[in-house]
Amino acid sequence: MKSLPNITTLFLDIGGVLLTDGWNHAHRAAAAGTFGLDPGELEDRHHLAFDPYEAGRLTLDEYLDLVVFHRERTFTRDEFKGFMFGRSRACPGMAGLIRGLKDRFGLKVVVVSNEGRELNAHRIRTFKLDAWVDMFISSCFVHLRKPDPEIYRLALDVAQAPAQQVLYLENTPMFIPVAEGLGIRCLLHQDYPATRLALASLGLDGDSGPGREGVPSFHGRDRSGTGGRR
Repeated sequence: MKSLPNITTLFLDIGGVLLTDGWNHAHRAAAAGTFGLDPGELEDRHHLAFDPYEAGRLTLDEYLDLVVFHRERTFTRDEFKGFMFGRSRACPGMAGLIRGLKDRFGLKVVVVSNEGRELNAHRIRTFKLDAWVDMFISSCFVHLRKPDPEIYRLALDVAQAPAQQVLYLENTPMFIPVAEGLGIRCLLHQDYPATRLALASLGLDGDSGPGREGVPSFHGRDRSGTGGRR
């Protein structure tokens, strides 16, 4: 088993890696059914308003004004927010796996995530991510969204980690080539058992839980130089 002695830092997504997605199509469809909303109108308005919300340019209340409360409703804003926040669940095993790697190998853990401020704060607080994540490069804080390469350059700068010393766990395939283009090694996350086996095969074994066949692809390029802003 070949280890990766030069890996000092893990970059992680939140939605789909540590937790379920914060506010995806399935959640919005469920909200439409629960609150009696027109699902087509909800989707159309969401797609116009969500990018600036995730980029920190709209508050959650401003997003909801545009998407839901542009007309009188029979439910309250707090009821709808409670529904949104309640969609978040922990992905089984993943927090324990990453914490085990952090403790065993002394890794720096950096979240690189597209999330709106209020959803992000709720998820960090509820699942106590701030107890072990070192830095949050969240789109709502830095006003950049994946797949913009600049968010990864910023994460490298803030973490003070050369790109070749970073391993990035991401569940959205489209984002991986962008990070790879900066020299970051990437692991396409599918689920806990497969990711645990993939990490163990690379010498990063921080968990003794059960595994299964089927290891996700490991994407990496050997590059020289540091990963500062370019």
